[in-house]
Amino acid sequence: MRSTDAESARSRQRRATRLAPSPTGGLHLGNARTFLVTWTLARQRGWRIAFRIDDLDSPRTKPGADRAAIEDLRWLGLDWDTEIDYQSGRLADYEAALIRLAAAGLIYPCRCTRTQIAARIASAPNEGDHELCYGGFCRPAARQPIDFVSLKSSGVAWRFWTPNETVEFDDQIFGRQRVSVAEEVGDFLVANKQGCASYQLAVNLDDEAAGITDVVRGDDLLSSTARQWLLRRALGLPCELTYWHLPLVVGTDGMRLAKRHGATRISELRDAGVPAVRIIGAIAAWCGLDDGKPRSAAKFAEDFDIEKLPRQRVVLTGEMLDAIYRGS
Repeated sequence: MRSTDAESARSRQRRATRLAPSPTGGLHLGNARTFLVTWTLARQRGWRIAFRIDDLDSPRTKPGADRAAIEDLRWLGLDWDTEIDYQSGRLADYEAALIRLAAAGLIYPCRCTRTQIAARIASAPNEGDHELCYGGFCRPAARQPIDFVSLKSSGVAWRFWTPNETVEFDDQIFGRQRVSVAEEVGDFLVANKQGCASYQLAVNLDDEAAGITDVVRGDDLLSSTARQWLLRRALGLPCELTYWHLPLVVGTDGMRLAKRHGATRISELRDAGVPAVRIIGAIAAWCGLDDGKPRSAAKFAEDFDIEKLPRQRVVLTGEMLDAIYRGS
């Protein structure tokens, strides 16, 4: 389908978003807030909701975490409109895209290790993707077609040839964004040394296959949007997605919620006898609904107003977490 035809078809279709948990551990209060707001925006605006398990990160995937995430979301009162899709079932699609990009000279093999890169540059990983700014050490002198399949098993990673330009897009929460991917991360990874596609590549193909028009996620992925935009263009996909990046829920150290921040997992709260309506009530207070009263997901969707969502991150203190457990 030609790009103009694809864009025309997209404009006529029903808008859609997705719930896409990663099965790397239990869902915590921050995840619950993002998924609840995503679900609410969809139900308020008549969007279709797709459900996908983002299970490409196989070393970190926990057995049974996918089923636990599904159970947690259903327990909170969320639903969706599609069958559950798994990234691990779409590996052939990812490889086909990598073959196309390599044949067009848009990606190239890289043998650098993280240690080698860190030793050659003075940069820290970006929050959320743990990626160092790559200096193009393996970049060829000129773009050239490369046979991805012949090198797939040779222990090389693959990087996108990042153009030196500024990507501009509008975020519905944070407004106009201008990002130079070349300056922020350089030539970023699109496949690891096992030939497995990166999240940045896979999510574009997944969203396109599911007809996603509105991407709602945490603000730690705001900078990833420019990378995904460049990849969408390289893959010939429409680039007019609408983005909604929600401020994260973090601990008092400013980091995303983890075990060190206490028992913040939905399963832990549920096992302790905390009702779903109390959890949603707390989330409501973080979303501009000042009363913080216990409420169902349906009631949250009735009351929520995206315009009143605070633009700063929520800092979850021990006292706030205790209040959720105690019900006070």
